[in-house]
Amino acid sequence: MAESRKTIGFIGTGIMGAPMAANLLKAGYQVIVHNRTKSRAQPLLDQGAVWAETPAQAAAGADAVMTCLPNTPDVQQVLLGPSGVYETARQGLICIDTSTICPDATRKIAAQLGQKGVIFFDAPVSGGQIGAIEGKLSIMIGGPREHLETIRPILEVVGRTLTHCGPVGFGQMTKLVNQVMIIHTIVSIAEGLAFAKKAGLNLETTLSAVLAGAAYSHSLKHLGPKILAGDWKPAFKVDLQIKDLNIILDYAQRIGQPLPATALARELLSILSARGRGQDGTQALFEVIEQMGK
Repeated sequence: MAESRKTIGFIGTGIMGAPMAANLLKAGYQVIVHNRTKSRAQPLLDQGAVWAETPAQAAAGADAVMTCLPNTPDVQQVLLGPSGVYETARQGLICIDTSTICPDATRKIAAQLGQKGVIFFDAPVSGGQIGAIEGKLSIMIGGPREHLETIRPILEVVGRTLTHCGPVGFGQMTKLVNQVMIIHTIVSIAEGLAFAKKAGLNLETTLSAVLAGAAYSHSLKHLGPKILAGDWKPAFKVDLQIKDLNIILDYAQRIGQPLPATALARELLSILSARGRGQDGTQALFEVIEQMGK
């Protein structure tokens, strides 16, 4: 453990944040947690984390602050809003945002925190809930290279692959690329299994066969069995995926890069959300595709 970074304020203990914070506790860090709903943080408190009533309180006694939050406004509120991290931030505080948010907003947040001498990194993660639990996330880092070694010991606890992508905002932009590719993989899984079912194939046999071939992917390995079991519990929620695609398509429009298949994927996910299934996992796209054939 880096001796100068023993205490971490961790804000956001949801599907991804909770196991990340748990791994930091296991690694010997003192973790001060804050979450909008305290009960969601209770398992961490039972493991020895300390509760903070506000983000400002979480930051006050910390050497570094990590955030793992759903959306851009959430990060802005927690870091810059009333009772936010900015209120107690001090020179040299490290702030690591592992959320997936708008790159432009990330740069503005970094600039404002920089007025108080905070060193900011955007470090969105990929690997899903299983990757978070196992501490094997891929972390895409944007921020000052000269301070990268300061955060490496922390991020190596929660991630297996750390990639410095460039200055602040570049971590977020790289994560958006990741999200484009991931959603197409999930759509292909949903279409492939719906086709297999309609054609009368045994789905378990089909899944075993394609997992052994070129169609293999991390998503197929983990989401394929869930689809076959009718398990729609989220590793990543439909509404959060729509949020990411909204950010991607807005940015793509501004830079003049068409993403037609990504726009279609958003429309398919929006059907699920309109049916009240925004909290389901993205593998529920299978049911949208399947129902089109009925």
